[in-house]
Amino acid sequence: MNVPIYRTLLLLLALGIAPGALAKPITGKRIVAADAEPGNWMSHGRTYGEERYSPLSQVNDSNASELGLAWDYKYELDRVVEATPIVVDGVMYTTGAYSMVYALDATTGEELWRYDPKVWRGIQGRGCCDAANRGVAVWGDKVFIGVYDGRLEALDAATGELEWSVNTLIAPDRNYTITGAPRVVKGKVIIGNGGAEFGVRGYVTAYDAETGEQAWRFFTVPGDPAKGDETGTITMIRKTWHGDQYWKQGGGGTVWDSMAYDPELDLLYIGVGNASYWNPELRTAGKGDNLFVSSIVALRPGDGEYVWHYQTTPGDAWDYTATQHIIVTTLPIGGKPRRVVMQAPKNGFFYVLDAATGEFLSAEKFGEVNWARKIDPETGRPIVNWEVADYWTTDEPRIIFPGSQGAHNWYPMSYNPETGLVYIPQQVTMEYFEPLEEAPPTRPGVPNLGLVVPKVPETLEAIEQLAEVYRGKLLAWDPVEQEERWSQPYEHIANGGTLTTAGNLVFQGTADGRILAYAADSGDKLWEQAVSSGVVAAPITYRVDGVQYVAFNVGWGGAFPITFGALAHRTRVVPDSRLYVFKLGGKAPMPPVRRREITLPSPPPLNADADTLAEGEDLFAKHCGVCHGLSAISADIIPDLRYLSQDSHDEFLPIIYGLRANRGMPAFAGILEPEQVESIRQYIIQRSHHWREQLIERQKAGADYNGIRQSER
Repeated sequence: MNVPIYRTLLLLLALGIAPGALAKPITGKRIVAADAEPGNWMSHGRTYGEERYSPLSQVNDSNASELGLAWDYKYELDRVVEATPIVVDGVMYTTGAYSMVYALDATTGEELWRYDPKVWRGIQGRGCCDAANRGVAVWGDKVFIGVYDGRLEALDAATGELEWSVNTLIAPDRNYTITGAPRVVKGKVIIGNGGAEFGVRGYVTAYDAETGEQAWRFFTVPGDPAKGDETGTITMIRKTWHGDQYWKQGGGGTVWDSMAYDPELDLLYIGVGNASYWNPELRTAGKGDNLFVSSIVALRPGDGEYVWHYQTTPGDAWDYTATQHIIVTTLPIGGKPRRVVMQAPKNGFFYVLDAATGEFLSAEKFGEVNWARKIDPETGRPIVNWEVADYWTTDEPRIIFPGSQGAHNWYPMSYNPETGLVYIPQQVTMEYFEPLEEAPPTRPGVPNLGLVVPKVPETLEAIEQLAEVYRGKLLAWDPVEQEERWSQPYEHIANGGTLTTAGNLVFQGTADGRILAYAADSGDKLWEQAVSSGVVAAPITYRVDGVQYVAFNVGWGGAFPITFGALAHRTRVVPDSRLYVFKLGGKAPMPPVRRREITLPSPPPLNADADTLAEGEDLFAKHCGVCHGLSAISADIIPDLRYLSQDSHDEFLPIIYGLRANRGMPAFAGILEPEQVESIRQYIIQRSHHWREQLIERQKAGADYNGIRQSER
């Protein structure tokens, strides 16, 4: 028996708890009555409605400045950490990269057990946005984890031993992944999949929590018509699609993150992602709404029956997913309480819908938007600014706000019923859209958008100018009046999710390595603590033995820092994945704060002609940039190829063909020919020389490599 499990059994026996069982199993009744147990955080958003609001107030706006570290836990992999921890009766369950699960003593951080699903690291290339996982679900005496490679697994909550495992994938040859957290409703574990950028068909599936037997599956887009429609709902939505390319490509519509449940109405709300391809001309002849992409869909959790839908972006052509956080709550609408669904999806409009019917109530811009003028108050449809938004019927590429990173991405928002405000990790992004006339066929590990892969500026000055556009802020939004109440600006996008409490507080972590507390009513900053890595996960709070704790998962990664490294490298944070837990008067020492120091690369000689370099640039953009940064500019979350060692250059072909697949470098054997691999290597060498030259020029101008003038040091 391993030592952590042995310690767990001793703890359970000391408490008089039978091994293999929680002190009090998690049930739907407990989650519905979550406010009666404010010390626990029993489900992903604390309550089924996912408000991410805690009634705890021991830590409040008068004493938040007294927070100190209670304990921290170092993850074994310094990769992205996106999980919302679950806390049940003094035990915390959380996850790290590659779907690894950890059970910790919530008061000390002592590891009780860990579970490694042993995801093959070479699968990394089949996902768009890093080896992320957003957490577990707990039900009965089990912990449920959606594994990156498509498995859904149940673990014994007391020991971490595997109880059952099912494969959720309908097509193993397609690029499916799982990064989202499961939800459990009425004894059914519900999970969706990711992969739309790589050509898959979206769906969500429910499994029996005890046995793992499939209960139902709901497809979000139509499939091959020759195989027949699974339900009348599929027949209905097929009318909104045209041609045959969409089902061959997959159609997209993946349910990769957000879900919420209303026990009063017995409705499960799922957020549906973008279409595939992004380019609607290639996908569906530029026609139709393409249901249910970019939609909120209400289902009966018992059998997956369709009830209603609302599409935030009809005919999505811009990667405007509606997988962003869904909140179910009651608002005073027209002077009367009304049960509503709220969402701030990528497209930049904040939506309020009737929870029972999906009726459109209101929507206003909460971010920088030029693709649409407004949402028609009568129809609930966007009034699209076609002169800007249409890139597929014109010869002119378009610059469109928001970009694919959205005005709000997956980072959870929160709602405080006392202030009546929603706290959104808002951001300004843009995208350069240039369509392809013909898209290449879908292949494993190769993203396929139907667009020319964008490039970013290659000079430091141009990057810094672009970075002035990509800014974020914590936005306090009034969902009834549909307007901003206050905001706190940030220099970067991709800041973490939020938590709000009855102590008049909002907590958030930032991309540049800070964790903060603000007054929920005014936005005044009350507390700040620096950490080494960027924060993307949402914090939680809980109470054990009368002490309130605030927990932050910290670990930089995800789509922005690995793909848009040109902008993300300015944060200067380093890979250092940890869980930090604070309490009033905490005295534990904080780990030293580190920041990335930029040094001069030492590339080998460049000996390629212009044609080889042009080919290498094109191939790098198609196959490498999604992880190693567009234009080979990296934030060094995944290795910065401009700093390759001579040994790595010598082994470049074997590495590309799979030598380091067990360390997360996907294999491109059978995809790239040796001559193509060499052209990519030569392009990397060129980029390394260019980077070195820029740094030397900056130093000559009186600044060091990190942009700090010598006189300011």
